[in-house]
Amino acid sequence: MESGVLTQTSPRNLTRSLAAAIVVIAVFALSNAATPFYVQWQKAWAFSSGTLTIVFATYIAGLIGALLFAGRIADEKGRKVVLIPGLVLALASSVIFLVANNVLALIIARLFAGISVGAIVTAGMAAVVDLAPEQRKRTASLIASSAMVLGAGLGPLLAGAVSRYSSTPQPLVFGLLVITSAIALVVAWTLPFPAPASVKKSRWHFPAPPKENWREVSWGIATFAPGITATSFVLSLGPSVLSKVLGQTDALLAGLIACCMFLAATGVQFALAKISTRNHLLLSSSAALVSTGLLIMTVSNAGSPVVFFVSALLAGVAQGLGQLAGLTLIATNVPISHRAESNASLNIAGYIPAALLPVLTGYLSDGAGLPVAVATFAVILSVAAVIALVAVRISSQVLTAKAESDNEPASA
Repeated sequence: MESGVLTQTSPRNLTRSLAAAIVVIAVFALSNAATPFYVQWQKAWAFSSGTLTIVFATYIAGLIGALLFAGRIADEKGRKVVLIPGLVLALASSVIFLVANNVLALIIARLFAGISVGAIVTAGMAAVVDLAPEQRKRTASLIASSAMVLGAGLGPLLAGAVSRYSSTPQPLVFGLLVITSAIALVVAWTLPFPAPASVKKSRWHFPAPPKENWREVSWGIATFAPGITATSFVLSLGPSVLSKVLGQTDALLAGLIACCMFLAATGVQFALAKISTRNHLLLSSSAALVSTGLLIMTVSNAGSPVVFFVSALLAGVAQGLGQLAGLTLIATNVPISHRAESNASLNIAGYIPAALLPVLTGYLSDGAGLPVAVATFAVILSVAAVIALVAVRISSQVLTAKAESDNEPASA
């Protein structure tokens, strides 16, 4: 065992890795469950599109705030020290959503959910890799990445389906999420996480991978950021595009599109698991570019629900492949004692534009109209995707031998 890594207290196996993935799924189901309700709440409580995106972005603010500290704490103190408080906040968020009847309650619930997700994307997703056998790191990266996007898709599908067939969907949806959050808390409490190694403590610093791994992590950031920004738009303003631009007010349709987006993110990871990480990076940027083009078409005269649906699917593909590439580069290059902090740096860099651009788009739509705001968003994101595609293609001609020589099938 390499010096400086965590001391293993129990045998590693994929069963424990999958149990940790259940925790990831549960929290990410909560993270997006409110999506089909946004337009309904906006009408019932009479708030603007700008306020709507603030509610959405509060979640990302909480997430980024947690990421600033959670990764380092998880590496120094152990995964459970971060996971348990995060899951307690997930439970509290579910309860607040259950009884919410104003914008302030939504903001608090979203804030708690964001902090919880920050704990999960650092300690939880690192734990999925930690608990897997050493020779199955690529498989564990796939499990962690697919658990995140699968959970993110199940939440809005559940909410949309219940909204279609129930007159009281809010208590039903979030009552169920109270139960799943409690189950996740029990699972995390009982899992035998590795004990932390003795790591020399230093003053707080912005989360970052080790200097020797900056290049690999930057490739993941360049492709993951446009992808997750595209999916964040679908989650925050997608229901508004459907209702105000395309005349589709069915909450189930909004939830179904969000779910299919994340199912696409999950499916493409399994379908293309055996191709190189470099190709994952390049395909992610390409998918983001096509997705933004279709989004522009959606808000033009040629727009239709089908075009928006395909745009959302490609946004999911972009996030899924960019996320898988980033996590794989971390899992196969970064030592375990810095893995959670590296996960934090990857996600901070991705979620900052995922918060800012939809919020700015929401406020721009209040003044210039939704079609103009959405088109502006799409142009900005397409430029970012082109830059990432060119930069990564040039700089990653040869990935590290360790990352590219690992030909183990990336499946459970």
